[in-house]
Amino acid sequence: MAKKKLLNAIQSVNSQGDKAFVAYMMAGDGGLETLKSKILFLQEAGVTAIELGIPFSDPVADGPSIQRAGERALANGTTLRLILQELETFYKEVTVPLVLMTYYNPLLSFGLEQVAQACEKLGIAGLIVPDVPIEETVELQRALANTDVALVPLVSLTSPPDRMAKITASGEGFIYAVTVNGITGVRDGFGEQLERHFISLSEQSNVPVLAGFGISTPEQVKSMGTIADGVIVGSAIVDAFHQNELEKIKTLVQAAKTGVLN
Repeated sequence: MAKKKLLNAIQSVNSQGDKAFVAYMMAGDGGLETLKSKILFLQEAGVTAIELGIPFSDPVADGPSIQRAGERALANGTTLRLILQELETFYKEVTVPLVLMTYYNPLLSFGLEQVAQACEKLGIAGLIVPDVPIEETVELQRALANTDVALVPLVSLTSPPDRMAKITASGEGFIYAVTVNGITGVRDGFGEQLERHFISLSEQSNVPVLAGFGISTPEQVKSMGTIADGVIVGSAIVDAFHQNELEKIKTLVQAAKTGVLN
């Protein structure tokens, strides 16, 4: 089945001259009872899609802010099953694509087929699984084959050309292009070779290329918008929710809407 929901949302934004903005939030941080209000706030703020983090005890790709959010969520008793049950109570109010960002163990524990069925039922448009290399995605791809749930691949700065080509060829929804060597988190700047890297990715990919990791200010959103089809912002949004600084989130989202027009 063609994976269209997530792809169409991004392409629609790009066709209007704006850049896609994917907002990451940790499910269960602040309690699962806040899940609905946070998702609907991001939706109202104008995000293109929402990356919903599933808390995990060994988040190897995540920096301090998201690790702490995951710890808070786990302390609240948050599990993948409870997240999906909570989503079932309001998913029909969600009009932007939801993408689950999860490590592989919670999916295996839940059952890949069961995850695929739940995602399809709830309208979840994508999965990002950072600890599964492309060679190990066969079972997950098989479970998602008859759904509209895209398996979004990550490409690192250190991926050699042949591997980069293999990953982009498998891309669904969008390519998650990691902008730094390391973990997620706030950063002051990015390497000089980044533009060349994104040009190469865009030339190879049949789906949009979005920049993620370390993007935390409106200026960085605008800057990344000049070389990518959109951005993914995580730690800054997680911190803003935790500190109840919601205007910061709106400012970040707005930067993507105006970034290519300035």
